[in-house]
Parts: sequence; C-alpha cells; structure tokens
Amino acid sequence: MFANEKYYCRARKSDRPLIPRMLRFRLGVRTMVYILNAFYSLVRRDGVAAILAVSAIIFLHTFAYAQGGDTAEDAVAIFNKAQEIHEKGDLKGAIELYEKALKIVPEFPEAEYQRGSALLSLGNALDAEKAFRRAVELRPDWTLAMTSLGSILVDRGQYDEAEKILTKAIDLDPQNFPAFAALVDLRLKTKAPVGVLKDLLAKITSLTSKANPTPSLWAARAALENALGSRDSAKSSLARALAIDPRYKTALMMTADIAIVEGDAIHAAETVDTLEKIAPNTESVKLLRARTLLIEGKDSEALALLDSIPQPSGQTDKLRTAIIAGSSTDPSALEKQLDADPKNAAVLGRLCMVLRVGDPVKALGYCRRAAEAEPTNINHAIGFAAALVRARQFDAAVIVLKRIINVAPDNWTAHANLATALFELQRYADAKPVYQWLIAKQPNSAAAYYLLGIVHDRLSEYMDAMANYQQYLKLADTVKNKLDIDKVNLRLPTLQRQIKEGKGKKKQ
Repeated sequence: MFANEKYYCRARKSDRPLIPRMLRFRLGVRTMVYILNAFYSLVRRDGVAAILAVSAIIFLHTFAYAQGGDTAEDAVAIFNKAQEIHEKGDLKGAIELYEKALKIVPEFPEAEYQRGSALLSLGNALDAEKAFRRAVELRPDWTLAMTSLGSILVDRGQYDEAEKILTKAIDLDPQNFPAFAALVDLRLKTKAPVGVLKDLLAKITSLTSKANPTPSLWAARAALENALGSRDSAKSSLARALAIDPRYKTALMMTADIAIVEGDAIHAAETVDTLEKIAPNTESVKLLRARTLLIEGKDSEALALLDSIPQPSGQTDKLRTAIIAGSSTDPSALEKQLDADPKNAAVLGRLCMVLRVGDPVKALGYCRRAAEAEPTNINHAIGFAAALVRARQFDAAVIVLKRIINVAPDNWTAHANLATALFELQRYADAKPVYQWLIAKQPNSAAAYYLLGIVHDRLSEYMDAMANYQQYLKLADTVKNKLDIDKVNLRLPTLQRQIKEGKGKKKQ
C-alpha cells in the first residue's frame, strides 16, 4: 500500500556492494564510461536508477574479472538501456531487456529487482513476487529488495512471511521508510492491538520529526493516527504527504475517505476528481466516487457506477447491497417506517436527504429530528444546514453552520454552505474570509475565485476583485461555466477603468 515509492532513493550502507581492492585500479575504459554515465544519471534523473546502475556495474565487473571474460559489460549496457526505457514508461520493453541481461548473467540482483518493479507496475504481482524473491536470494541483506518483497506479500495477504521480512529490513536499516510504511499496512490489515499500533506510531512519529520523511511515511503515520481516533492529526499528516507529492495516491485516497466519513461531500468530490486523473477506471477510486455520491444523495448514480465495474470485489458487492437496502426514494414508504420507530436515525436521515432538493422545507423537520436522534453523527447536522440553505433560511443556516465548524473546523462542505448563506444575506465582509479559507484549502476551485471576486467587487475592493476574476478565468471550464465567464468578461473593462481612475478601496 505505501512502499515502493520513487522517493526512496538513499543508498543504504547495507545496500552498497563492496569493491574488491584488486579491482580498484583495474576498471576498464568501457566500465569507467558506464560508471560516469550512471553518476550523471544520479544527478539529473532518478537516484534509485543511478545507484542500481553503479551497483550493477561494479557487481558485473567483479563477475567478468572472475570469469576472465567481458560479456558482463554487455549485460551492463543492456541493463542501462532497460532502465532508460523503464523510466520513460516502456515497461514491457524494459522487462525484455532485463531478462536479456539475466540470460547473460543469471546472478544479477539489480536486474531481478528492476524486472520485479516493472512487472508490479503492469499489475503482474505473482511474477513480481518471484523476481523480488530471486533478488533477495542473490543478495540476502539487500533491504531495498526485501522491502519490496515484504510489501507485495502484505498486499497478497501473506502476513506472517511479510512480517518476518519487513522486521528484518528494519533491523538492518532503522530508517527504512518504505519498510515501516508496509509494516503499518500489515498491522492495520491484521487488526493489531491498540498497544502495538501506539508503539509503531511512536517510532514513525520520531522518524518524521528527525529525518526527511517521504510521502509514504507521512501517509503511514496518518493511517495509524486515524485508526487510533486522532482524525485531526491524521488530516495534518496527510496534508504533509500531499505537500511533498500532490498526486500521491495513497494520501489522496485516505483524504477522500476521511472527508466521506465526516460528510464533507465537497472535499471528497474534489479529492476524487484528482484521483480519477491519476488512476482512472480503478475499482478503489470508483468505490470512493460511489461513496461520495451517496453522501450527496445520488444513490442511483452510485449504483450505476458500481454496476460499471467489470469484476467487482467483495467491497463493491457489500456497498451495492447496502445502497439497495437503504436507497428508498419514496418518502411515503419511509414515513411509514417511522410509525413503528419514530426515532430511527437512519430513516430520518434518509428522509432528510431525499426531500432536501425537492421539498427543503419539509426536509428540515426530518433533518432536525435525525440530528436529535443521533447527535454524534455530524452528517445529520450537515444535512440540516444544507436543507436550511436550500430553503433559503440563511440566518438559521449561519447559526447551525458556525456550530458545525466549531466541532469540525476543516469541513469544506460546512464552510462552502456558510459562504453561500453569508453571500445570499449580502454579508460580504463576513463571507470574504470564508471564501479565502476555501481557496487556501483548494487553490484550483474556480467557483470560489468567482464568488470571492464578486465579494471584493461589492465591497469596492476593485484590485482584489480583478485578481480573483482573472484567476477564475484561468480555471473555469469554458463550456460548463460559459455564462459566468461572459459575466466576468463583461464586467472587466469597467472594472479596469475604475481601477485606473483610482476608485474603490486600496488592495486588501
């Protein structure tokens, strides 16, 4: 889940092959060229690839010297070419070249490792496992290969063997971030006791505070914090992971999952939008999208999405069954269920969601009752606030939303609804910091820039209005947002003249 990331590119002491003294002055011209090229690669491209290349050159030169031949240098050239096309995304071609190098030198751990990595990227976990096993067999203390093997065993559910391998990798290298990340994945999947999770979190917290942590280590820390009930800490750790790599899939998936649990449909949807660009058509991302659609009240769309998955897993089947069981859209049928159990929070919450769009005034009563029946479920309160906004009861909505934000200060949906309510009440000065908060959290939100531009405009803060309108035009969809784009373009010439004439307040 967390390991095998591109950021793990430090040469570990235990991973460095020793150069025999007798070879220190016997390296041939061709070998020296290969080494120089590999070091140049270390500077300008992928550190792991360069370290593996240098390691392979030294290993193969030793092999060639022992055998009295020079065919190993041909294997070096093939290996380097394989890494070049591997980096460019030609995984099948790279595998063929790695296998060609292995035919020349069967005992070639670097080639086995890279072959396994390429196979794993193609989704061939079984053959990747065999390649990693062979690499570890050839170099038993090579922690990079051990970690990759341990990680793939965790994914395949072979927990006992994975634990032994990952524990050994950490013993050999106490700062092996991917190994720690894979071990966290293992502990969570095997439902380890709280004490074990706390001890592991303490170790990882120490690593993140002292070293240069990778996204996988921050994500692993977040997973432990979330499992131990420290959701705010988990969100902070995920933010640190995404600050390093905004497209780190594991952190994005965990961020979306937490947003869904908190009923934050806007944040969840935006995060899933990013995931769909990174991993389109994957079942895990479709599941997150379906869950997001559910908290938006779009049950039929969620079901249609789940039905589009060609080979659904047990998770998908379970979610689909749950949707069907609780997806009644008939208010009359749901109200009959309340006759027997007037305080059924699930039914009340369902009525709140079903009626929110078509009859928001009636929905209010059910939303309120759901929140009273299950006060610890923030989703009911968020639904109540959303119904208030739809019913245009903005003053009441502001009061409820401020209470929600006091409890869940990072809830995007609550902030977005609060901004809408304040905007509709023409409380522009109060709405401004809320829109600024939304933009700070999601810099690519075109709608937030548009509305903040209007807010500044209404407050006569023309330079700020201009800046936000221009940013909106950069981000807006030319088809979906055509009407608003036309409005902005119509306003800009007058706004430019007002700024030139010195009108309006100074830039805030």
